[in-house]
Amino acid sequence: MHIYLDGDGCPVVDETLALAKAFHLPCTILCDTSHRIEREGATTYTCSKGADSVDFTLVNLIHAGDLVITQDYGLAAMCLARGAFVMHQDGFFYTSENIDSLLMARHTSAKVRRAGGRFHSTPKRTREQNQAFSAVLNDFLNKTARLK
Repeated sequence: MHIYLDGDGCPVVDETLALAKAFHLPCTILCDTSHRIEREGATTYTCSKGADSVDFTLVNLIHAGDLVITQDYGLAAMCLARGAFVMHQDGFFYTSENIDSLLMARHTSAKVRRAGGRFHSTPKRTREQNQAFSAVLNDFLNKTARLK
């Protein structure tokens, strides 16, 4: 298993790298030129700054059984189609059972914004959210390691 991080705007890079190191798993961070992210223990792919350039690069790199961490529902859908495990930064997994409703919610939100509607801003991320993410990722990696 290889862990891939959609690095643009990802708040759990350090938590993911710590667990990747603990489980001796390779980790790759993908970002565009406006979000260069370098961390010890990870390979960084820097993609051109353009619509979805990181997403398409990531989809072309992954294999079935890899783990992708992203908050992008569209990218998650493409990764699921490739047989990857896909996890959100809030600690839930995208699945074939929940991806359609998530994509529909994204579409509906975009329509509301285009019509001039606004949504409440997202509150600042907390340490507890990062800890909850780490706990879910740790459990997943433990279960995966036991299956080998």
